[in-house]
Amino acid sequence: MKTYLPKINLDQRKWFVIDANGAVLGRLAVQIANLLRGRTKPTYTDHLDTGDFVVVVNAEKVRLTGKKETKKKFMTYSGWKGGEKYRTVEQVRARHPERLIHHAVKGMIPKNRLGRVLLTKLKVYRGGEHPHAAQKPAPLAAQN
Repeated sequence: MKTYLPKINLDQRKWFVIDANGAVLGRLAVQIANLLRGRTKPTYTDHLDTGDFVVVVNAEKVRLTGKKETKKKFMTYSGWKGGEKYRTVEQVRARHPERLIHHAVKGMIPKNRLGRVLLTKLKVYRGGEHPHAAQKPAPLAAQN
């Protein structure tokens, strides 16, 4: 029995735009990760990049459930002794709300070379506008 490998045609990649206004972060991240990996297509292959491009707008209006807004912490480390910095979701949302969605999606894709390629197809923007109108992205409703 032979393994079927789909032909990866880069011209057939679709662009989707998702409005994150009022969407729950985790559920939105799952939907985005599935589109990036190509899990919604019949030609899905786990070790190949068969996914589409995703543009997310209104990243600052994404919703978190429970007390995560004040209790959840993001840690960064500079590599130096005592170089740990902790920030709450509230602080991250105030400065870089795009990072909330980017970080959530990054945790849901493979941690290898393929995953790094997949993340380049995710475009997250703070407001309702994006510079990808030339690609004619199809609107996609965020699942709650």
